[in-house]
Amino acid sequence: MARVTVEDCIDKVENRFDLVLLASHRARTISSGSQITVERDNDKNPVVALREIAEKTISPDDLKEELVHSLQKYVEVDEPEPEAAPLITAAGGTVDADDTEVTVDRMTEEELLKGLEGLTPPEEMTEEELLKGLEGLTPPEEQPEEEE
Repeated sequence: MARVTVEDCIDKVENRFDLVLLASHRARTISSGSQITVERDNDKNPVVALREIAEKTISPDDLKEELVHSLQKYVEVDEPEPEAAPLITAAGGTVDADDTEVTVDRMTEEELLKGLEGLTPPEEMTEEELLKGLEGLTPPEEQPEEEE
């Protein structure tokens, strides 16, 4: 049972943190039933995984890809992009959609002011007129309850 050191594996995987991730992922796959590529020699799964990486019997790139796939929650599916929506043109002021034509009315400031001149504000009521209009109404707390 030969001892596996980080120095044996660091030339295959440059980053120590990546080495830990890859070896732990490989150890988990071994414990879930994956075939080992080196002799076990009564070693535990993490040691076997490190020996596989050190002896290059398993590719670190393949391990990394397996690790990424195992951590993905959503699988990306290539779907065709929807067709672009028709652009609104400023010159004509029209939009074509589903074979129907919509026309946008434009109004100048002068036309708007001329239209507003014809409008009259509502007449203001005095307090007495307001109270007189409210005489027939009962407050909500005094209204009889309706049975359902």
